[in-house]
Amino acid sequence: MNYRERLKDKKKIVIKIGSSSIIHEETGGVDFRKLEHLVRILCDLKNQDKDVVLVSSGAIGVGIQALGLSTKPKTVSLKQACAAVGQGQLMMMYQKLFMEYNHMAAQVLLTFDAITNDERRRNAVNAMNELLQQNIIPVVNENDTVATEEIEFGDNDTLSAIVAHLIKADLLILLTDIDGFYTDDPHKNADAKKISVIEQITDEFKAMAKGSNTIYGTGGMATKIAAARIATDSGADMAILHASDLSLINSLIDGEDVGTLFLAHDSEDFDTFDFIINKKYLN
Repeated sequence: MNYRERLKDKKKIVIKIGSSSIIHEETGGVDFRKLEHLVRILCDLKNQDKDVVLVSSGAIGVGIQALGLSTKPKTVSLKQACAAVGQGQLMMMYQKLFMEYNHMAAQVLLTFDAITNDERRRNAVNAMNELLQQNIIPVVNENDTVATEEIEFGDNDTLSAIVAHLIKADLLILLTDIDGFYTDDPHKNADAKKISVIEQITDEFKAMAKGSNTIYGTGGMATKIAAARIATDSGADMAILHASDLSLINSLIDGEDVGTLFLAHDSEDFDTFDFIINKKYLN
């Protein structure tokens, strides 16, 4: 069975892009060419009558640049200050770019307690679903300005999987600094092999996961495995694609063999909210 052929029929797609993918590592400035390309692709997906949600990191990175800092902040308070400045600026960039392609974006900021509290979770789900019904593209990020822990969700990989679970998405795409899931870290092992399709996440695959190799990114392959567990057990396929070539999003949906595809499946013994609430994805 060619699992990739069915990707063209996906109707509700969550796409996550990380800080290291939209910020020039050398200077800390925003990569506007990549940002514009991403928005153009998302708008084209909308024009194909697909619901699209973007989970975007980058607020702290934009804030670092705006405040003239030379290094990533180490204290929670300075991180929050960077987020407060950067989130507004980043959203302004997204709004402007989406409007150029006749689409509207809306900011959705989530905190961990908004997910674990039943009433607040329902409100968040209702808001995102209403935005989608109004043909608006939600741009989601963790609300780092009021976060009380340095990392609440673990990483936006995890947040994007939770969003996919909440809105019942059928495809999650993680744009990252590697072109798929490998048997070992390909930066260190030339014999590492990329895996095209993963039908079930076993302990063997978890053991293969490695850490991040970028300055601005906070997640590594371990967080992507955690995201895949949440997404696939929630009924969504998940793909890892290299963010250096955003046209891979179109290639994936066209059924081409790009990145790594994790297949959705039913799991009777996987309690998604227990996994989230007790932060088992951090283990």
